[in-house]
Amino acid sequence: MPQISEKGKLMPASPIRKLVPYAEAAKKRDVKVYHLNIGQPDIPTPQVALDAVKNYSAKVIEYSHSAGNESYRRGLAEYYQGIGIDVTYENILVTTGGSEAITIALIACLNPGDEIIIPEPFYTNYNSFALLAGVKIRPITTSINTDFALPLIEEFEKLITPKTKGIVICNPNNPTGYLYSPEELESLRQIVLKHDLYLFSDEVYREFCYDGMQHISAMHLKGIENNVILFDSTSKRYSMCGIRIGALVTRNCEVLNSVLRFCQARLCAPSYGQIAAEAALKTPHEYFTNVYNEYIGRRNYMVEALNKIPGVYCPKPKGAFYTVVKLPVEDADHFAQWLLEEFEYEKQTVMVAPASGFYSTHGLGKNEVRVAYVLNIDDLHNAIKCLEEALKVYPGRVK
Repeated sequence: MPQISEKGKLMPASPIRKLVPYAEAAKKRDVKVYHLNIGQPDIPTPQVALDAVKNYSAKVIEYSHSAGNESYRRGLAEYYQGIGIDVTYENILVTTGGSEAITIALIACLNPGDEIIIPEPFYTNYNSFALLAGVKIRPITTSINTDFALPLIEEFEKLITPKTKGIVICNPNNPTGYLYSPEELESLRQIVLKHDLYLFSDEVYREFCYDGMQHISAMHLKGIENNVILFDSTSKRYSMCGIRIGALVTRNCEVLNSVLRFCQARLCAPSYGQIAAEAALKTPHEYFTNVYNEYIGRRNYMVEALNKIPGVYCPKPKGAFYTVVKLPVEDADHFAQWLLEEFEYEKQTVMVAPASGFYSTHGLGKNEVRVAYVLNIDDLHNAIKCLEEALKVYPGRVK
């Protein structure tokens, strides 16, 4: 029988989705599963985007330009200019989700064997994107004990080798909800400038910053204009994950030209997705105000409720809609599966994502899970109650 490739063997399973069969089995037993494992908001998609798709009247759904519809890119440029990012539509390439933007950027900018530094825990699919590009991740570990603050510049310096070509950040962070401070971003700017590195900045959660804190884009940093490559997505901003529209934004013309050739090879981003995304740029301001208030309420409830459970520690996330939670268990992977296979409370259980899959360093995150507070308050209440009751009877609980 033919063998699969080495990359095929090494491609990791998603810690966010690998427990899905157990959740499906629980549902077949008529157990309600509260999904805290995946960043799928229950917030309605803006009506203006839904209407644009519904009212699309063309008789042929054609290929779009490989760079994306110009009208959409011009609209995106206005959006970025409105938040202090000085770009034109020519600095923007529309991609099939933010995932494609990251994958193509790594392939276009780095050679197989090159290294990138990423603060861990990090979005688990960075592992997969790096594998596809033949790039090695050098993790720099952040800790729940400091609420996942960025390590000192000296710790970055220890990891830099002749093969180091870039740093990847996610700000606000998935999975921790951490928001980088101006001082931390200045440290990154200094490292990038000193070593002439790429700074790949995943900013898909920029609208979700709390407690009066402001998001600072990597593209606001001075003196590294040609080093910064911004990744963006409509999935979370407009609660329309399924349309698969993202963007790569950079002032580096050489990178743009290279990435465009990769975009030409995959022809174009989804046409209906671009229609919805362009219309979503006209979403009323009150939509975002309502979403912000909803997430603040969910976050505050979740943090307070989790920290009341004996042995549990939940940092207060500053952005996005995730947090990494420390549990009184030895093996969070086993616990997450046990929740779905063997536990129920009043015909209910909860699904979480084991945090070990968000670390690159083996052995880290074994007693942590990522929680996405994407459910309404009532469902969050029931989910956390299930978690509390589960920890009372879980045989692997740490005393």
